[in-house]
Amino acid sequence: MHDTGKIGIADSILKKPGKLDAAEWVVMKTHPRIGYDILAKSNAAVFQMADEIALRHHERWDGTGYPDGLAGELIHESARIVALADVFDALTMKRSYKEAWPLTKVVETIQENSGSHFEPRLVDLFIDILPRILEIQAMWASREPSTGF
Repeated sequence: MHDTGKIGIADSILKKPGKLDAAEWVVMKTHPRIGYDILAKSNAAVFQMADEIALRHHERWDGTGYPDGLAGELIHESARIVALADVFDALTMKRSYKEAWPLTKVVETIQENSGSHFEPRLVDLFIDILPRILEIQAMWASREPSTGF
């Protein structure tokens, strides 16, 4: 549900085979708020957590993310967790604009971004449970065809 707001983004941007230009990035950066606005309409606890994740999953531990440039513990822990999982998924999976990265490069990138993009404590926990994450990823890969985006 973290990317619910992408329903408000044109396919020409979502499925673009190359890098987004500056104007396209401005549009893409609206998806967290769109998702929040959709999910916040519910009073159900799961949607209340989902709306906060949708809004904050592109915030960064060091405050350089979007939409509001929040830093550290001002970002809900659930959104900090999803941010890490989202980057892992994006890097390890083939997308319309890129090939999947080798696992060693993905892990190196996540570790290099500990303290900037990601909360260091969560990076350490992520590395600790990585074998289980890879098992789950393999299980789902065997069940579902890739959507390519």
